[in-house]
Amino acid sequence: MPRIAFIGLGRMGHGMAGRYLDAGFTVTLWNRSKAKAEDLIARGAHWATSPEDAAIDADAVVTMVADDEASRAVWLGPKGAAKTAKAGTIAIECSTVSYDHAREMGRELNARSLIYLDCPVTGLPDAAAAGKLTLLVGANAADLDRARPYLEPIGSTIRHFGPVGAGTVYKLINNLMGAIQIAGLAEGLAIAEQAGLDMNLVLESIQAGVAASPQVQRHSKRMVARDFSGATFTTALRHKDAAYAVKLAESLLADKPLVARAAVESYAQAKAAMPDEDEGRLIELVSRPK
Repeated sequence: MPRIAFIGLGRMGHGMAGRYLDAGFTVTLWNRSKAKAEDLIARGAHWATSPEDAAIDADAVVTMVADDEASRAVWLGPKGAAKTAKAGTIAIECSTVSYDHAREMGRELNARSLIYLDCPVTGLPDAAAAGKLTLLVGANAADLDRARPYLEPIGSTIRHFGPVGAGTVYKLINNLMGAIQIAGLAEGLAIAEQAGLDMNLVLESIQAGVAASPQVQRHSKRMVARDFSGATFTTALRHKDAAYAVKLAESLLADKPLVARAAVESYAQAKAAMPDEDEGRLIELVSRPK
């Protein structure tokens, strides 16, 4: 059976790792907290003491960690996976990282004879557990073909945007647009509340209006109800992704006014106040009386 090393068992990674077990892969896990792996170990996964340990004899190493710093640590740190991954191992970065980091990792891991793909994903945790994520790939076409058997268990759609880094570019665009929409929605709903509008009518109108993207439809209900149970994406993660996206925008759209900067600032405030809370709670900051 193919051997997968899976590193990072957060809200998304846990379900993704489970999909490899469902598909019959031999799965070795590493996460900062072993407690998050216990149910997967009970299903047959093996526990590793480090990313370095996990990568031994793996055919593919998949990472799903928080940011550039965590990615560099699990790949190239003192106990990183690249130390023991054999030549030709498929290195699949599913984490949302910065564009510069994705390209740097491609160079670093290719130099170690690994085959690197940046492969961030879109979809909620339930889609991860069901293998229905959309995979946004940056890779050489031949490398993608070699990696497909290791991508198909976790994604129902594979979109190849170009060479290494291209998948990350699109993911950052996607998440930046989400940040702008959610921040704008929070402000709009706060205005409606302060103006004394019937919020049921406001919600009905938003849901039926031209601005009703999937993000707006999902978050408008939760914001009006102040129901943030079942958090799927935190303010800290949205801020990180939006900040990476703005850095990329500033390098490509020099001297242009960027509306995204305001969204990043909104999420910076939310991160400072409630970093591990659901991003929809941004409305609580916007509507809070001064």
